[in-house]
Amino acid sequence: MSDYRDRFRMTPGPTEVPDAVRERMAEPMPNPDVEPEFVDFYRELTEKLETVYGAGRDGADGRVESDAAVLAGEGILGLEAAVASLVEEGDGVLCLSNGLYGDGFADFVDAHGGEPVTCEGPWRETLDRDAVAAAIERAADAGVEFDVATMVHCETPTGTLNDLEPILDLLAEHDIVSVVDAVSSLGGTPVPTDRIDVCLGASQKCFSAPPGLTTCAISDRAWERIEAVETAEYYLDLEPWRTAVDDGRFPYSHATANLYGLDAALDLLLEEGLDSVFDRHEEAARVCRERAAELGLETYPESTADCSPTVTALEVDGNAVELQEALREDHDVVLATSLADLEDDVLRIGHMGHNARVDRVERTMDALADVRA
Repeated sequence: MSDYRDRFRMTPGPTEVPDAVRERMAEPMPNPDVEPEFVDFYRELTEKLETVYGAGRDGADGRVESDAAVLAGEGILGLEAAVASLVEEGDGVLCLSNGLYGDGFADFVDAHGGEPVTCEGPWRETLDRDAVAAAIERAADAGVEFDVATMVHCETPTGTLNDLEPILDLLAEHDIVSVVDAVSSLGGTPVPTDRIDVCLGASQKCFSAPPGLTTCAISDRAWERIEAVETAEYYLDLEPWRTAVDDGRFPYSHATANLYGLDAALDLLLEEGLDSVFDRHEEAARVCRERAAELGLETYPESTADCSPTVTALEVDGNAVELQEALREDHDVVLATSLADLEDDVLRIGHMGHNARVDRVERTMDALADVRA
């Protein structure tokens, strides 16, 4: 087997890190605790991030204004921090789920004393607005009010992209604060951030920076609730991040090298232009699925229209681990299997971030064709 540095990684996160990002992380950098230059850098970083989020809107036509923050911790930190900061003992939380991470939100709610009510849908399909409306109505009939609702934009284990806008509009009608895991979609496909109260991302997916940072876009309505909630945990509390820049003081020593890497990654996205980035992801996904169909492979979602532009999940009926190992050993191509019960039945190709390029997809699919021959 060749050295790991020669491997061709097409995983749905962490993704391949471009040279410009790695080089930026090696630069000298200020002490985040005592040098004011760091505060200026962080402010500029969040301004770039707000451009990607599409945050900072004027609030017209029901759109929400949002502030961006970056926390030191892998993307799961954001999911738990949002729950810990918004949910108190006994609060009703509607957890929308058609996959593993949707289910995981309910676990966080339970762990932090909330009362999760899960609105479940088939993992092969997208979330359904009518099912959500029915769940809200049933709860109201039972005297239950939802303060917060959680959901996932792209369920990475299944490669499913949920159409959230109708659901978010419904939640807004009921004054329910929305929390969206957009970890594996943000920066690779449009995310309806103008309708989301807390929108969560991470550095290691479509941004193609190393793992280690959580990104957040938080609306004024969410901030108000965060400030009203007594959060028992220090590291999970989002409240200090609202004034961190103005105060010139952060809750802890920040992960400066990772922030520099994210800054470089955002520069690459913004220089290319987000419309071009989204088109690149769509084209890479199209080629991947066409090549898969030629091999007789079907996507895990029942409809290709429900597949995410950032990741393709293919059904391989008990051969995922075997194919993964053959690709790595024979071609130095690294793919991911799915998770939990789908681990050996689904093989995942991550065409996200730096990897969302047709030539990289073609090489991957050539290797897959060879090991299946």
